[in-house]
Amino acid sequence: MAESVFRKVGLSRTESAELVETVIDEICNAIVRGESVKLSSFATFQVRDKNERIGRNPKTGEEVPISPRRVMTFKASNVLKQRVLKAHLSRKAKQKQSGSAS
Repeated sequence: MAESVFRKVGLSRTESAELVETVIDEICNAIVRGESVKLSSFATFQVRDKNERIGRNPKTGEEVPISPRRVMTFKASNVLKQRVLKAHLSRKAKQKQSGSAS
């Protein structure tokens, strides 16, 4: 990402790397504080509290209590989902073309 910032924004490589690291650190700090972080057209990161529950050891089938904990969730935006789908369909079409051209 720092390389892209360097090429597109015109900061030095060092400044670009520092900028990217600072932004990522701020996102991480907000998530650790339990804040929701929304990056427009990308995703939302949220922290959820999960209650204690009973799980099962898949090997033995034994019931095991799972401690309460905090987890981070990532929810992709519709814009990101559409970009991923479009790239997938584009790759699939190219593969189909190269497969039928042989």
